[in-house]
Amino acid sequence: MRVQVPARIVLLSAILGWGAACDSPVDRPGSGVPGRCQAEAPVIPPQKTDILFVIDNSGSMSEEQAAIATELPAFLEQLRQGGGVAQDFRVGVITTSVYLRTRGGVDYFAEEGGRLRPVPTPGNEPSAERYIEGSDPELLEKFRRLVVQGIKGSGQETPFEAVRLAVADPGLAELPLEQGGNKGFLRDGARLLVVVVTDEEDCSSTQRPPPVILTAETSRDLCSEQADTLTSVDEYFQIFQSLRDGRGASREVLWATIGPVGLSTKEARLIQDSSQGTTYVRNVDCPTSYGPGIRQRAMAERFNRTLENLDSICKANYRESLVSIAALAAISQSVEVMNIPDPLLAQVLVSRGDGTVQKCSVAGGDLRYDASGEGRPARLFFLGSCLRQADDQAVEVKLLCAE
Repeated sequence: MRVQVPARIVLLSAILGWGAACDSPVDRPGSGVPGRCQAEAPVIPPQKTDILFVIDNSGSMSEEQAAIATELPAFLEQLRQGGGVAQDFRVGVITTSVYLRTRGGVDYFAEEGGRLRPVPTPGNEPSAERYIEGSDPELLEKFRRLVVQGIKGSGQETPFEAVRLAVADPGLAELPLEQGGNKGFLRDGARLLVVVVTDEEDCSSTQRPPPVILTAETSRDLCSEQADTLTSVDEYFQIFQSLRDGRGASREVLWATIGPVGLSTKEARLIQDSSQGTTYVRNVDCPTSYGPGIRQRAMAERFNRTLENLDSICKANYRESLVSIAALAAISQSVEVMNIPDPLLAQVLVSRGDGTVQKCSVAGGDLRYDASGEGRPARLFFLGSCLRQADDQAVEVKLLCAE
């Protein structure tokens, strides 16, 4: 009978919390881990984040766009606080308009369709700028003008497809800005934060023409009824999780939604509302929505099981929503690692604010490993229930060594 010997835990890298860092050496040729304790905390460079707002510009979104613009000062203030880490960010805006298919045919929104929208001048004329740097002295004024995208867009909202085109489709993501593309917005080494603002269900598909044909019937939501014909939430999620920067490094992607979900519980469920004489479909507990946010909620949940990244479009104002999104953006969901012979041996201990310690691993599916490459270190990405939180006390990376 073979005796099973318990695995031994070996400290691989430093605790990533407050105070001084102390690295344990790893006796391996070429190790970059110092052989003596470092008395001084390492210098932490500014955290680079590229922020992409996805604004619903359909006919029902005028008040919501204005309300978002009103609360941007609170969003920027919280973002700049950055959890104690300096923030290097830029912001751009696309719309939810890609196509509109009716019985009369298909209209494609060629000037939108994932393209970064021009930053308006003070006279509300389009400028040559396609994004705004966080260091721009006119950031707030420009940002406020940029999120007001009007209400002449598609009534078939497709935020997932718009984001895919913007950041993953070579015909747009790799086309230089001066040629009408988006290349140059996403930086090497930067995270991507997507913020979707909409009052309707997602109707995204990579197919052309799209499979769902809209009608004038207000008592039905054809996008949710025919959701099985659309590109799945899981497929879009995998596309976004597979993004890499120009150096080949896996890109950390954060996702937040202010959408058609319930005010009290963030529930996504269709109801019919005949209170105005005409029957409309809405989301339960969200009286200003125009359809259930089933796919919207599902995508937010793929990125964060706690749904801290999801809020209701039916709120009276969005200050709290935007502050929460900015707070989430301040937390890095990845950590550099070295000398891991097999990522399945890596274990991360996350000390939560309530004193509990959570064990996370690649083998358990709550960590994702990105191997090192030329000019870039290996990284572990936190997923699912192991996502880092604002009140975490420490993160400890260990290596399980079988004996």
